[in-house]
Amino acid sequence: MADLIFYTNPQSRGQTVRWMLEEIGAPYDTEILDYATTMKAEPYLSVNPMGKVPAIKHKGKVVTEVAAICCYLADVFLEANLAPPTDDRADYYRWIFFASGPIEAAFSNRAAGWEPTPERQRMIGYGNFDLAIGTLEKALTGRSYIAADHFTAADLFVGSMVNFMLAFNLLDPKPVFVDYARRMTDRDAYRRAQEIDSRLVAEAQAQQPQPA
Repeated sequence: MADLIFYTNPQSRGQTVRWMLEEIGAPYDTEILDYATTMKAEPYLSVNPMGKVPAIKHKGKVVTEVAAICCYLADVFLEANLAPPTDDRADYYRWIFFASGPIEAAFSNRAAGWEPTPERQRMIGYGNFDLAIGTLEKALTGRSYIAADHFTAADLFVGSMVNFMLAFNLLDPKPVFVDYARRMTDRDAYRRAQEIDSRLVAEAQAQQPQPA
């Protein structure tokens, strides 16, 4: 068994962590969980009591939450060069956690059909959808990468989120977003991750009972 165990469902935010794992290149074992059964029962609830994926266990220690997993893996596997030097991580942390906080909350609420009223926007971390997305647009404009002079875990995380929002029509397909998502996902590790998850989805569908 590998020192690194990846708990996921191929149709989940685990796709981003799969990409990260393929980038670092370390051996890992995968445990596929079902939303209705194994994800909501032991032994997985001892890994993540939320009953959510993804999660990793590295040398017996558990990390949950996609942004935290990406940061952890970048720190532990420094040879992958997915984090800037420690004294140059301001933008790196800023934009990873801006995407995992305000951006995810903004698009999740919009997808669920809820928007904060003008009176309540002061108490909402992202203010409103347009403010959050506009801030991201400014951050990406004129930059090749969001946090360094090369691809980092910040680009992986932000790029995967922008790519997801574009695919599900949660983001206007402005050139700055389309170009960034295209460039960040034009990587062998991303393609490997997509191939693995697509195969797992196909295998799961093949195992489902066919209608009589």
